[in-house]
Amino acid sequence: MINWKIIKTEAAYQKAVKRAMAIFQAKEGTPEADELAMLLVLVKDYEDKHIQIPEVDPIEVIKLKMAERGMKAKDLEPIIGSKGHISSILSGRREITLKMARRLRDYFHLPAEIFLHAA
Repeated sequence: MINWKIIKTEAAYQKAVKRAMAIFQAKEGTPEADELAMLLVLVKDYEDKHIQIPEVDPIEVIKLKMAERGMKAKDLEPIIGSKGHISSILSGRREITLKMARRLRDYFHLPAEIFLHAA
């Protein structure tokens, strides 16, 4: 077991992630489980400070998923609603509601948060 410290470099981060993956199945109550718990805290702290997740445009995500599945706008009627609603959503004139985000999440198997991004 390594004496872990706050992760300050990419190399230390990679080493911590590699070790966490190696002991990921550690049994509760073992030294490896304690080490894993510490590593997960340290890795999360480093990621929160140094790794920027790019923001995605929810409309672009919908259009990409539609293209992947060979869908047309009318195919979204059961999810979004009327043809007019779909057009307004895809053009950015209307915001995606929570209900729509949940339906899009279930249909495309993506986190609902993607569809709730405020433009």
